[in-house]
Amino acid sequence: MAYAAPIFVFEVRYVIELILLVFALVVEGVALVHAITQRSDAFPAIGTLPKGGWIAILAVCLVLTLPFFGFSVLSIFALAGIAAGLIYLLDVRPGLRDLHDGKGFW
Repeated sequence: MAYAAPIFVFEVRYVIELILLVFALVVEGVALVHAITQRSDAFPAIGTLPKGGWIAILAVCLVLTLPFFGFSVLSIFALAGIAAGLIYLLDVRPGLRDLHDGKGFW
């Protein structure tokens, strides 16, 4: 019975990290696609970084979150990427939507 616990712990950790990885990649990917599809003049109008700055930040964070760089999803790079994606989606995206009167697919 003593040998079953460590194996179970590693399986649970693997599943949790896989769920977090998928969540991180989806959040960062959606934020990057949204930033690419917006107009360049809308970003300074809402008082945020320019479009190129957001695209660079989100693209670097997405690349650093990918698992083939040897980093875990719990590394500082992946957590910073999740934070950048959530900041974009929860702060910049509503500002852009309000600027465009909420019309459109996004």
